[in-house]
Amino acid sequence: MKHLCFFVTLLLSFSACKTDKPERTDTFKVWGNCEKCKANIETAATAEGILEKNWDVESKLMTVRFDTTKINLNTIEQLIAKAGYDDDLYYGDDYAYGKLDDCCQYERKPFELK
Repeated sequence: MKHLCFFVTLLLSFSACKTDKPERTDTFKVWGNCEKCKANIETAATAEGILEKNWDVESKLMTVRFDTTKINLNTIEQLIAKAGYDDDLYYGDDYAYGKLDDCCQYERKPFELK
């Protein structure tokens, strides 16, 4: 009986602590050069479920806060790549990259499979 009470108490404490918040914040690298890139990258990361986004010009880090019931990190990274910007997992679309302003065209590294 003593063990049963301990188990029930433990179970209740875990269920009380459990949070089912669908929000998540992630950071990943996105290559770019300037403030215009910042605007392009943040605009590309526009979709239902993306709550906040910020790309830092100096560090090249994109931070996104999103609702995991509506969108996932993989999809967000794909949206940015479609706009022509390389990130940690995806090589930016070549056609979109070619249409970027000269100041936004950075030295691209060959794509490596991970």
